[in-house]
Amino acid sequence: MAEQPAAVLALGAWLKNTACLLPLQPGATPRWSALHGDLGAPQACTALQAAVAVLQAGGPRIAAVAHDLHPDFFSTRLAQQLAASLGVPAIGVQHHQAHIAAVLAERAQQQPGADAQPVIGLALDGFGLGPAGEAWGGELLWLHGAQWQHLGGLWPLALPGGDAAAREPWRMAAAALQALGEAGQIVPRFAPLVGALKAGGVAQMLRQGLHCPATSSAGRWFDAAAGAMGLHARRQAHEAEAAIALEQAAQRALARQSADALAPPAGQIDLTGRGPLDIRPLLLPLLALPPCSPEEAIDAAAAGFHLGLADALAGWAARAARQRAVATVVLGGGCLANQVLTKRLQQQLQAQGLQVLRPLAVACGDAGLALGQAWVAAQQLQATSATTDHNIEKFQETTCA
Repeated sequence: MAEQPAAVLALGAWLKNTACLLPLQPGATPRWSALHGDLGAPQACTALQAAVAVLQAGGPRIAAVAHDLHPDFFSTRLAQQLAASLGVPAIGVQHHQAHIAAVLAERAQQQPGADAQPVIGLALDGFGLGPAGEAWGGELLWLHGAQWQHLGGLWPLALPGGDAAAREPWRMAAAALQALGEAGQIVPRFAPLVGALKAGGVAQMLRQGLHCPATSSAGRWFDAAAGAMGLHARRQAHEAEAAIALEQAAQRALARQSADALAPPAGQIDLTGRGPLDIRPLLLPLLALPPCSPEEAIDAAAAGFHLGLADALAGWAARAARQRAVATVVLGGGCLANQVLTKRLQQQLQAQGLQVLRPLAVACGDAGLALGQAWVAAQQLQATSATTDHNIEKFQETTCA
């Protein structure tokens, strides 16, 4: 009797949750659940449970269940429970590795049998847990199959008030002032917006490092830029509202002037050193804008931030590619929904002779994450199987000698 086909089931993360069933045959088409939304809503959790049952029913044998590294996500707990009930491995996959892997999985589906070469991955989003519990979101990676290495992240910003900082961009702008050594500007700058008591409280938190976890998130850097310019600075009504307003301002500027005229001077960001990519200089022109600046000045500053960030990221990734003799850079993460950033980033990487891969049909954000989780888990299973087969052959050679 032929062995039953196998697949990996991946349960996604927290935001924009979807589940994905990936058959282990090369070029196989993944099966997706519907988009469940954020797992903070009970109905989304119930929908995920129902989707898992549907994906299992009548499908291939489940060889492993993949999930995010965050231990408190409902999707993580459900994956671990399901794996235990099936007697198969539960495989945790780092969030940003999964973003890059989703692009590689999409490419593998389009080009079955193509040799998997090492790549540099640039993952840009709002939040994902690092292996040691770090708040990541602007990460440079090296990947080859299931292997990966973290090469660096964006300069970390404090999150004054924790999750509140992701909802109130002025807090991220305050954190940027602190990071630039300009903490004394926090209260005078933001007291008119949120009140002296609140602004002073955030300044004190930053000064004392209380309830201010660090993050390398690209999304929070966009919030800091928007907050510095007064774009939805007080509070965002929905996710990425401030970043979208910042992008729209940049688009208006680019409709008036060329990118070359709006881009910051080359060399503004130091790409030669080790450690985080220090993009703090990009905020200086935004913070220097006078109050009530005309729209054209605000738009030009927004465009400069986008173009400067894209150029810095491209130089950072290209340098890593040269050092590791890699010809391909893979872009992933929800920040790629920003077309100004993505277009410039791709152009600058290609200008340096690099192949660029980015999401096509699969969502760039967390809605596409489950495919990357499944692909990494499948790579791990194949690597384990190959090692086991090799050990069996060596054992047979030894015993038969």
